[in-house]
Amino acid sequence: MANYLSRRDAARELMAQVGDQLIICGLGSPVSDVAREQERDRNFYLVGAMGSAVPLGLGLALAQPERSVVVVTGDAELMMNLGILATIGVKQPRNLSILVFDNERFGETGQQVSHTAYGIDIAGVAIACRFPAAAVIRQQQELAPALARTHTNEGPYLAQIKVDPERVPILIPIKDGVITKARFRQALLGRY
Repeated sequence: MANYLSRRDAARELMAQVGDQLIICGLGSPVSDVAREQERDRNFYLVGAMGSAVPLGLGLALAQPERSVVVVTGDAELMMNLGILATIGVKQPRNLSILVFDNERFGETGQQVSHTAYGIDIAGVAIACRFPAAAVIRQQQELAPALARTHTNEGPYLAQIKVDPERVPILIPIKDGVITKARFRQALLGRY
């Protein structure tokens, strides 16, 4: 398989430049990818809510229009709720970016081949849903400009980052949704 990035390198580069962005992580590998590189209170981790990362990111972006919101999710997780891209196209939140770590697998259920392995073009769907910009990232030199775009608030923006399908050990730092929500809310709003 040519032109696949290391998911670890992609996560490392993302978190090296994250600043004060709010990060929403889709379940499983995206949680692990982000947490391994930089565990912080402005990371919101989803566990057991497949298909919910992008809708949660949309709600947060609409509620916090001055904050940059980045959703880090997988191709299979996004495919569970692909219609959310149309809703984003209608709402046009400028501060929302979606990074799809596309390993062409259903990683949480046994590495079965996913839709994108058969040519489903998530970035193309985003463009059809009126995203001003979307890209498929296959080369290391394409990654930094794609990540920099998440800081411009010229979205909605989607980058489908083709990552190696190798199965990696999963690290879930917080499995309790109540704790995750309280920690993230306090980081966002202060004491409540």
